[in-house]
Amino acid sequence: MRFVVIDETRATTVDAKLTGTVEHLEDHRIRLAPAELEAALGWTVKPEGLCRGAVCVPTRRRPDLVTADGVDLVGVADLLDRPLVFDADESAVVVCASAAERATRLASLDAPDFTLADLDGRPHSLSDYRGKKVLLVAYASW
Repeated sequence: MRFVVIDETRATTVDAKLTGTVEHLEDHRIRLAPAELEAALGWTVKPEGLCRGAVCVPTRRRPDLVTADGVDLVGVADLLDRPLVFDADESAVVVCASAAERATRLASLDAPDFTLADLDGRPHSLSDYRGKKVLLVAYASW
C-alpha cells in the first residue's frame, strides 16, 4: 500500500507494508524497502547499521529491524530516538524530531524558516524578516 511519510517538514509517498492489528497498536509495523526508507528519511541500511552520511547508528539491539518484508519504520524511529505517529486509516506516518533536537532548537531561539502567501498570493518567508520584529497570527476553524 502507499503511505505518506512526513519527516518533520518533508512529505514523501512510499510503498509500505502494514502489519499488526488495530486492537494492539503497539504491535503495528510499517515495513519499507531499503530504497523507500532512504527516499523518505535519508537513512541507508548498511552492515554497520543505519547510516546517513558519515553518521551510523548500530542496529544490533534490533535484530528484527530488517527482514524479507523490509525495514521496520517503527524500529528505525525507536533507534533514532524520534517519536513516530501514524494513522493507518489515512496511510500517513510522521517521524518527528528527537527530544534532543527539539531542545537544541528551542535553546537557540531561532524559529524555523517557512514560507506562506499573503492575501494577494505573494509569498513571504520568515527569513526575509530576520532581525526585525514579526507578529504571527494563527487561526484554526476547529
